[in-house]
Amino acid sequence: MSESRITMYGADWCGDCRRSKRYLDEHNVAYTYIDVEADLSAADKVVEINGGAKSIPVIVFDDGTHLTEPSDIALETKLEELSIL
Repeated sequence: MSESRITMYGADWCGDCRRSKRYLDEHNVAYTYIDVEADLSAADKVVEINGGAKSIPVIVFDDGTHLTEPSDIALETKLEELSIL
């Protein structure tokens, strides 16, 4: 299991969020999941990260970067870049 600190902001109804969670789980990547529906301050954080957009999932990495609505390929590329995969 990876020791990196990854935070994913999402919602249960979001298909892209479910897909990204499934990808991370299948590859044994440790992450913290924050439901923006349950935590309104997290919803505000998503808008801040995205420059005003409410798009989810937002996956924040410990190097200070983030991906918004990433494809599995984009997520894999980022995880490989960070030597997590």
